[in-house]
Parts: sequence; C-alpha cells; structure tokens
Amino acid sequence: MISSTKFKSVDFYRKIPRDLTEATLSGAGLSIVAALSMMFLFGMELSNYLSVSTSTSVIVDNSNDGDFLRMDFNISFLALSCEFAAVDVHDVLGTNRLNITKTIRKFSIDSNLRSTGSEYQSGPLLNLIKHGDEVDEETNEGSTVLNSRNFDRYANQHPILVVNFYAPWCYWSNKLKPSWEKAAKTIRERYDPEFDGRILMAKVDCTEDGELCRKHHIQGYPSIRIFRKGSDVRDEHGHHDHESYYGDRDSESLVKTMEDLIAPLPMGSQKLALEDKSNNATGNVKRPAPSAGGCRIEGYVRVKKVPGSLVLAARSESHSFDASQMNMSHFISHLSFGRKISPKAFSDAKQLIPYIGISHDRLNGQSFINQRELGANVTIEHYLQIVKTEVLTRRSGKLLEEYEYTAHSSVSQSVHIPVAKFHYTLSPMQVVITENQKSFSHFITNVCAIIGGVFTVAGILDALLHNTMRLMKKVELGKNF
Repeated sequence: MISSTKFKSVDFYRKIPRDLTEATLSGAGLSIVAALSMMFLFGMELSNYLSVSTSTSVIVDNSNDGDFLRMDFNISFLALSCEFAAVDVHDVLGTNRLNITKTIRKFSIDSNLRSTGSEYQSGPLLNLIKHGDEVDEETNEGSTVLNSRNFDRYANQHPILVVNFYAPWCYWSNKLKPSWEKAAKTIRERYDPEFDGRILMAKVDCTEDGELCRKHHIQGYPSIRIFRKGSDVRDEHGHHDHESYYGDRDSESLVKTMEDLIAPLPMGSQKLALEDKSNNATGNVKRPAPSAGGCRIEGYVRVKKVPGSLVLAARSESHSFDASQMNMSHFISHLSFGRKISPKAFSDAKQLIPYIGISHDRLNGQSFINQRELGANVTIEHYLQIVKTEVLTRRSGKLLEEYEYTAHSSVSQSVHIPVAKFHYTLSPMQVVITENQKSFSHFITNVCAIIGGVFTVAGILDALLHNTMRLMKKVELGKNF
C-alpha cells in the first residue's frame, strides 16, 4: 500500500494555508473581471459550436434525376392573343415540339395583366383546313362591307352577324375570298336581310380600318367572328362577346355553318339569338373569341438536358400575321427549372445558407417592354445559364436539390415574325454545399484553454499589480525616513 504521504507528493495543486494568504481589493477586482471574461468567452465558444458552418465545392454534374428537366413558367404578354399564342421547344439534338398544349394553360388578360375570364380553351386540333376552288370574281361579291361607322348598327340589327376580318395582302385571306363571297351570296338569296333578317355575312378590311380590328383583337388574317345580338352583350360596357370560326373555308362548309346558326332562330328580324343551339357539327369548329388582346401563358414543359430554347410566339397553319404590328412585350411572373420546391424546404435551407435560392427564379417580377423605339419586328431573347445546386446536411443527408440560373436579355430585329425566346444551357458542373460537423472534443479543448488562459493572465496581472504597489510603498517609506 502506498502511504498517503507519498500519494500527496504527486499533488500538482498544493494548497497554501488560508492563514498565510491575504485578500486585496485589486485581486478581487481582477477576479471579477476574469470571471466575466471567462463567461463571455465561453458563451462565444458555445455559440460558435452550436452554429452551422458549410463548405462549398464544385464537381462534375452527377445528376441521377433523369435526362429531362422541368421548366415552369408564368408569362403575361400584353399584345399577343391567346387565339394564336403557341409554346414551342427546340434543342441541339433536333427535338422540335410545336404548339405544346397538354401542360399549358392560357388566360386572356387586359392591359393591367388582369384576367378577363376563365381559361381560354384552344379546342381540339383540327385537320388542315379545306379551301374551296372557286374563282375570284369581283362581280360576285355577296358580303356587306363594314367599317367603324356602320359596324355597331349592323351588329344590333341582325341576330347573327358573321364577319370576315381580312387583309388584302394575306395569302389565306385571298384564298378564302371566293368561297366567302359565294357563300355570302347564297345566304343572302336564301335569307334576304330585308325580309328575313336573321343573319348577315360581312367583311372588314383591316388595312383600311385598323382601329376596328384592334377593338376586336384581330391579330391573324383572316379571322371569322360570329356575333350574336342579345346573348353576347356585356352589361358593364355594352360590348359584344363573340365566337371564332375555325372550320373549313370552302363555300359548302360555310353555307352549312350559317344554316346551322340560323336553324334555332324563329323567323323575323326582330327576334334575338338568345342561346347557341347549334348542332355539334358546328360547335366543334367554333370557340369563344379572345375577350382581350393580351394573354397569360402558364404551365410547364419537360426539356432535355442539352442546350435548347423555349419559344413563345403567334402561330397558325391557316392565318397570316402582320409582323410589323406585333409586339412581344411581356412580364415574367415566374420562371424556374427543376422540381417544385416547397417553401419549408427553402426555409430550412436558408437557415444553413442565407443566399441559397436567390437565383432559383431570377427573372421573377421582371418586365420586358418594347416601347417601339427600335421600330418593328422586334424579338426579345433571354439567355439562361443553369447550374445545379445540392445542399447536404449531416443529419438528413440531401436537404435540397435545385437549379439556379443567370440571365441576360437582349432585343433584336429580323424579317420574321417577332417571338419571345428563352435560350437555356446547362452547366456540366454542379455546386455541392455541405454542412460541416464540429468536434465536441475541440469544443472542450477550447473551453479549457479559455478558462486556463484567463486564469493565468489574471494571475500574472495580479502579481504585477501587487509587486508594483509594494515597490511604490517601499519607495514612499524610504522618502519619509
């Protein structure tokens, strides 16, 4: 057995009897300062230990989420009608997807970007529209010429007014003209406007009366509109809602459509067409016409992970567009890539990295307006560089997976129809942000260093202060004697 005396000999902390020590005011002050310093430094070290630190690395993209990338968007066009608005996707591999509709929704909007009604229904895709082989004979014109001065009078006079809005330079308008005039002459002979009065076929030259065509949101030629007196009057403004005809354009089809429109109406020009009771054969080629000149396009497309472009433009296989009059100004409410991320996931990630998500939807809330300073035929293009970002935590593994992008926009002029184009390129690299785990042993070591260091420094200061005061006292005593 080791005696207690020998065991005590290894004591590093030998005690001085209390009777041999002396308390001083300076020592008490230093002790308080030292204690406060220890508490402060301990709190700082504890806060640092509990805080989260991250490291960022750039690696070759090792995505395992497939070959396709989701692209969500909500874009409002101030002067593009939903009637012709189309969404196309192209890429360097030769993919060309035109007029995507399955995952796209369109809403007519006014100049303040407010929706003017329910979702615009594009209707089923029709086969190539058939045109007649009639010969254009100027002497056989049977439709009534309308303009801003007499349009409202005829619209209120006849229960049904069918109007061909056309442009003389348009190929499709010229192809429709013989069939339209022949059909109008046939309908006039069968249903004399003076005695029957139930229907009138008319036409408007949009190059002569552009204001009237803009009032009815005509953007493609020819546009055939069906106006119904009574059932289509808006109470708040007195304007007429109406339908568009998208069926065949030969004279037989046109005459049959007109007779289908007349069938449910009683004789007499004073009767109103209060309901659309046309048969299904007519209904499948008629859809409500846009009630405003703008369109909000929202939805998503799945694109391959290769350089490509999303194109939003006016498109039709049987209409012409005046490129000089088209304005592709737009407002981007939302544009992002990748899976939809919940607000909670973003909130959790921002607790780790405050700057995360800033570029997830960089173009949100931005407008791109063509003020006509550059002239006509202006295409607005956006160039997007996409980078994948992953956030990894030590507790739950992958916390967030998102795609951020930079954007540069420009305008250009061309002889083609103006479009809004989003060019996208995916970076071959990805950013990985990892949460770093802090060692508890390192925390304990730092705490001990803080306590020991403060205690030692305070002891040195106390010794210096005590010895200095003793020396000053001896000097003072030496002077007195």
